[in-house]
Amino acid sequence: MTRLAFILAILLGGSLAAVMTAVAVGSVPLTPAETLAVLTGGGEPLHRTLILELRLPRTLAAFATGGLLAVAGALMQVLLRNPLADPYVLGLSGGAAVGALLAMLAGLGTVVVSGSAFIGAMISTLIVFGLAHGTGSWTPTRLLLTGVVVAAGWGAFISFMLAVSPTEELPGMLYWLMGDLSHAHSIWPAWTVLVLVVLAAMPLGRSLNVLARGPMQAAALGVAVRPLEWTIYIVAALVTATAVTVAGSIGFVGLVVPHMLRLVLGNDQRIILPASALAGGILLTLADTLARTIIAPQQLPVGVITAMLGVPVFLYLLHRSR
Repeated sequence: MTRLAFILAILLGGSLAAVMTAVAVGSVPLTPAETLAVLTGGGEPLHRTLILELRLPRTLAAFATGGLLAVAGALMQVLLRNPLADPYVLGLSGGAAVGALLAMLAGLGTVVVSGSAFIGAMISTLIVFGLAHGTGSWTPTRLLLTGVVVAAGWGAFISFMLAVSPTEELPGMLYWLMGDLSHAHSIWPAWTVLVLVVLAAMPLGRSLNVLARGPMQAAALGVAVRPLEWTIYIVAALVTATAVTVAGSIGFVGLVVPHMLRLVLGNDQRIILPASALAGGILLTLADTLARTIIAPQQLPVGVITAMLGVPVFLYLLHRSR
């Protein structure tokens, strides 16, 4: 068995365990035998309703969203050669959230909401990377400051939209902005994007490994640097927009997961990208399970849990990069 197959087998086992835990834990706890009975087509009617109509769709949405955010973070960290790169920190999630909210307030359909989120993420990407690059090469400090300022700008725009929105829609919008999976029942778009992006990125693993060493070295070794960089820009924006459309703005998954995997597995993108998809899914699935059970019957936005995990990691990385 190759190293990649061994790692993926372990992560697939962890993914299955995380999904089983998420569908079994809740206000009505289920035993492993009861959970397996439902998942194999049997079980009592109440258990089938709980799992198949409530918990399983939410769990699968959480898994896909976590995988998308982790893959976006891994790609951006390769592109920028910066471990602090993350869709939330650099303002991509904020741009996608603004695009999605504008479409929602206009009463447009799901497809338009997703497209607006993608446009918002792309605009944010171009602003952040364009301003950070300037006339010279970007530095971690300049990139981080630009991202923080752009994210603050999107935050102000979101506050303005909330202030002029109908009062009855405010609670739902606020919960969604903090990262909410309770209404995430349409899981296929997120899963489709996740699978396609991972499959498309796998053949690019060698080129990404070379690009991680620097654009000049990559060009010297025959990599078409500029087309590859633009591909990463667009894919990172698409992946972030899809995740935001499903679950709102959830921070730090794209920061924590790739960094932890690199500490254990090294920096081979042929392993990091598929591993990030699975590990990000595991992390957000377990975080969402914790969010809906820790103060039950009330629920926390899952973004609160990921922020509690991500902020210490971000501060540690920032301290180490001085």
